[in-house]
Amino acid sequence: MAAYAALLSLKHIIEQIQVHPRPPISLHQNQVHSLTDTLNFLQDFLEVYSCGGSSSSREAADVLESRIADAAHAAEDIIETRIVDQILGEKMSSDELYQDLEKVIQDMGYIKKELMENKEKNIGIIEDHLHINSSTLGGSSSSPSKRRDAVVGLDELLIEVMDKLTGQQSNLRIIPIVGMGGIGKTTLARNAYLKFMKHFDIRAWVTVSQNYNVREILVEILLCINKAESRETLSAKSEVNLFFPDNGERSRIMITTRLSNVASIGSGGVVMDFLNEDKSWDLLCRYVFEEEDDCSPELEEIGKKIAKNCEGLPLSIVVIGGHLAKSKRTKEHWEYISENLKKIVNSEDDERCLKVLQLSYNHLPVHLKPCFLYMGAFPEDNKIHVSWLVKLWVSEGFLKPINGKSLEVVSREYLEELCDRNLIRVHQRGSKGRIKYCNIHDLVRELCLREAEKEKFLYVRIPHDLNNVPQGVINTQRRIVLKAVDKHLYSEEKRQYKYPIEVVFRLFNSRFIAIRVDSRQNPQFPSSVNLLWNLQTLIVKDTVGAVAPSEIWKMTQLRHVEFDELEMPDPPLGGQDGEFVLGNLQRLSVITSFKCGEEVVTRIPNIEKLKIRYDKEFEGCSSYCLDNLCRLRKLESFGCSFLSQSVPNRDDMLQNFILPNSLKKLTLWRTKFYWEDMNTNIGLLPNLQVLKLSADACVGTEWETVEGQFCNLRYLLINSCSELEWWTTDSSHFPCLEHLVLQQLDKLNEIPSCIGEIPTLQSIELNLCHDDAVISAKRIFDEQEDLSLRVRVVTQNRQFESLAGPNFQVETW
Repeated sequence: MAAYAALLSLKHIIEQIQVHPRPPISLHQNQVHSLTDTLNFLQDFLEVYSCGGSSSSREAADVLESRIADAAHAAEDIIETRIVDQILGEKMSSDELYQDLEKVIQDMGYIKKELMENKEKNIGIIEDHLHINSSTLGGSSSSPSKRRDAVVGLDELLIEVMDKLTGQQSNLRIIPIVGMGGIGKTTLARNAYLKFMKHFDIRAWVTVSQNYNVREILVEILLCINKAESRETLSAKSEVNLFFPDNGERSRIMITTRLSNVASIGSGGVVMDFLNEDKSWDLLCRYVFEEEDDCSPELEEIGKKIAKNCEGLPLSIVVIGGHLAKSKRTKEHWEYISENLKKIVNSEDDERCLKVLQLSYNHLPVHLKPCFLYMGAFPEDNKIHVSWLVKLWVSEGFLKPINGKSLEVVSREYLEELCDRNLIRVHQRGSKGRIKYCNIHDLVRELCLREAEKEKFLYVRIPHDLNNVPQGVINTQRRIVLKAVDKHLYSEEKRQYKYPIEVVFRLFNSRFIAIRVDSRQNPQFPSSVNLLWNLQTLIVKDTVGAVAPSEIWKMTQLRHVEFDELEMPDPPLGGQDGEFVLGNLQRLSVITSFKCGEEVVTRIPNIEKLKIRYDKEFEGCSSYCLDNLCRLRKLESFGCSFLSQSVPNRDDMLQNFILPNSLKKLTLWRTKFYWEDMNTNIGLLPNLQVLKLSADACVGTEWETVEGQFCNLRYLLINSCSELEWWTTDSSHFPCLEHLVLQQLDKLNEIPSCIGEIPTLQSIELNLCHDDAVISAKRIFDEQEDLSLRVRVVTQNRQFESLAGPNFQVETW
């Protein structure tokens, strides 16, 4: 929602101006208090009254929200314009700023007053709630006995539901069916209801809306049970007691929901996922051909392409199937359908698909709506890197701060909540269990784009389309996203998307900068970099030999700094309190020849991720003060690498390489520890969950672990440690290990068999390892076949292809 995002963004700017050690402008304190008070009121209003409502009240709310957004944007524009003028040395009057802001404050005051008056009068915009009735129940509320739905692709799920419905347990069981809108939850529940209703003496079917009324739900249930009763008679009853007793009569409650966390209230929910390509094609055929012959060979290829492009969403398949059933069955027409699939699905049957998904958006809490709409900025069929998404959400300023949590943590919680609501899909989780990549269904993206454009929140266009858009329309947009039409074209013309650092660093109000520079140049920061007063994220790719000026230590809002290679200077001495302290900085990488002196680590007290590399001749750990790493008490992820000519002295490393107990992830590259050093320096880290050892991070022929080490390690990677031949361990030495990855270990004789006895182990991956190690992995797999262990082997030995089977994958090359 644009209004909510605008309020939070404006509050962010005002706050940063107040806390900045060298603010670019000053605001009158009376105006700050007045603005903050009004912004808090409007934010509270949107949080309480933005969800649901009838169409008439929704329209009235849209008008008010538009006014709120316009006022907040106007204030933000005034402040940011004055900041640019001040930085560029333009003459400006403090009275002008005061007067301009005063007008906006008055406009917001009028809105606040109007809302307060409406609340006192109980006007529908505030008090309107949805109640269950025939109009809100819609098509899905009709009696299941009167409906006939295709169950293609649901056979296995129907069996699972059957087992839960007809099981011998005598206690009351709640069976949630969970999935995104249009996935087929109601179809599955309806078919289960019809198929197994005879197992139950008393049966009822009722639909519950988002803003439900308990009395009306009970009336609907009683009407199903007793057809002789009238709605009026039941509604007049004063109270209904003990409506769902657990009386040992094998009662069952089956519910459908889009909320994954609802599954926890039952005795094991049924989670519905997208259909695979074969089931998608079967379902499409069911709707197109019904009882007729199979699809002709001429149409089958293009038909399977149509089914695949529906991305496994049954609702989309049903809609396009209905369209195909009523249209010409010619190859030319089906090719037209394939090429215009999205347009047809979005317009067919009075936008049936989007209306189903619209309910999920309408019922989102207001704090999640801006984050959801922002997903439209990413290309379709795109795997979205969550670390980028988190940085963008934070930089945009529409996350509500929560005491005791960083905005990044809040952002990830929002993402998990959107995934729980089945609006965003988890594509891949990282080694620490957090979501690493996510994506959204194309139809959901269309919903994002439609709502975002309607609210002037996000405007996505192909570059040449902008020529056809009136300038007045462009000027009203807050975020404009230009997408490449052709990936190949974008790759060939990539250099056109590279900008000189000097140009980008004149965008003084930037909060997020991610650029790719010409690697043939030697990019240098301009000393004026600190004029980017509110910059939070700085990502520069293709950098070689970049050197930051000392002014970077004045950029107090920085949260993430990522370079391929960056040399950081020592911080300036002196300065006012907090002036050269990067208290918000969480990520810093990849920093070359970084000296972790006391004067440096005290300036980055909240750093969470740090990657350093020593390319030149290494002068010793004591010279680079690596013992001060233990002072970084919030450090969770640390990577340290050395080039061959800068390999450290082992004794020096052991004595001075001291890591903080807060560390959860450690990546070492060419550190050349001895294997026994792992059991002392590294194995004792109490919170370590991920350990990656690469390129002779450890040397020696044998690794023998001991009891009491690696107590929380979940993920272990050993890559290109060329001397390792033997690994002696016990399952109790890695009590929490979930994933083991071994790469290019051409001397390792075997994986210890006891690894398979670790109860938490989920997967083993071997990439170009010794043949004997592969054989030992197969033996471990066979011994643990009853468990859910997965093994993946990449090898040059084609003889191992015969070992492949379910959960034992073999790839040769």
